[in-house]
Amino acid sequence: MRRNANIQKPGHTMANSHHFSTSRNRIAIVGGGSAGISVASSLLARNRDLEIAIIEPSDVHYYQPGWTMVGGGIFQIGDTSRPMAKMIPKGVKRIQGRVASFDPANDRVMLEDGSALSYDRLIVCPGLKLNWQGVEGLSDTLGANGVTSNYRPDLAPYTWNLVQELKSGHAVFTQPPMPIKCAGAPQKAMYLSADYWRSRGRLKNISIDFCNAGGVLFGVPDYIPALMEYVKRYNANLRFGETLMRVDGPAKTAWFQKVGADGSKVVTETKFDFLHVVPPQIAPDFIRESPLADQAGWMDVDQQLLRHKKYANVYGLGDVTNTPNAKTVAAVRKQAPIVAHNLLSDLGRSRGTAIYDGYGACPLTVERGKIVLAEFGYGGKLCPTFPTTFIKGTTPTRTAWFLKAHVLPPVYWKWMLRGREWLAKPVLKA
Repeated sequence: MRRNANIQKPGHTMANSHHFSTSRNRIAIVGGGSAGISVASSLLARNRDLEIAIIEPSDVHYYQPGWTMVGGGIFQIGDTSRPMAKMIPKGVKRIQGRVASFDPANDRVMLEDGSALSYDRLIVCPGLKLNWQGVEGLSDTLGANGVTSNYRPDLAPYTWNLVQELKSGHAVFTQPPMPIKCAGAPQKAMYLSADYWRSRGRLKNISIDFCNAGGVLFGVPDYIPALMEYVKRYNANLRFGETLMRVDGPAKTAWFQKVGADGSKVVTETKFDFLHVVPPQIAPDFIRESPLADQAGWMDVDQQLLRHKKYANVYGLGDVTNTPNAKTVAAVRKQAPIVAHNLLSDLGRSRGTAIYDGYGACPLTVERGKIVLAEFGYGGKLCPTFPTTFIKGTTPTRTAWFLKAHVLPPVYWKWMLRGREWLAKPVLKA
């Protein structure tokens, strides 16, 4: 959705400006997703004597990792949502509005309704923007003509309907250029769909293409051998370096651009019966157009401290930052306590500096009942949470499936969003 970054006119007096009840330790949080709610709760778990406001326009809070499971027929879409009003931590003020722009030089956030919020410390975590318009014709056919995406809660159930209905034909799964949220999700959709078709004896009649704009199946080499076994099992054709450019739903046709080693560009046409699309992803407009952004439009923070490189009283976490980690909820689970600790240390309310090592996790659902649990940090370093005798992350296990399907959802709702930092206590710099 477009945001008007120029809502504040020269000489215009801000109407209905938002105020904290007092002037001490005013903390403004932009975004009420997994990052915003978690960091607010982590702050309050450390110090109740804080004034916190969350700016969030949505009425619903989603557990987004569940959408792939919805598309695979494991979860119901209702399992992945809660009313936003019930998720805001007690004692935190909610401002139901949209951010228009930032004025970090004067410690203010401008809202689209013309109001403003002043702060002492700012935490920015609005997530990223799914750029559906980045593929010509895609928005016109989503949810129809066999075109779907698990990246939207209203479309994930449609994915499952299409999977069940397909008896034969050509199934195409796409992955756009990085960065994207949950880089394993595009292939998770493929594996769960193919596993269903295999279990029903249909796979021999269905050809599968995985069109990846990147050059490798997964960014951390240690996990590729296990994933390739499933690529072979499902007889999937890997098409690397191919970016979806255009879709004609009624004609059941997609066009991909492939860039050659010499820089030449070739557009190829692909017919489909089933098309699962992952859209290109960018930072929200009000971030890209702000003083907080780097040249690529992402929020510019120190990758270890999660503090803005220019504005010392501004912090960022989650999908919006330019940190080179996987954009996953698992990353947020580790980042939120680090931001909470460092912000309070900055206020003189705690000691030491917490360091983020780039941890992220991607439970790759390779079949119904088995998962390759990829856990890694900066530089692709493996960061297993559990001993390999319990879960060996580089191989598919039923234990990892149980963790994903039955343990992580309640951990998310009842622990992470409540400031209970199970296996996520921040590590302080030596």
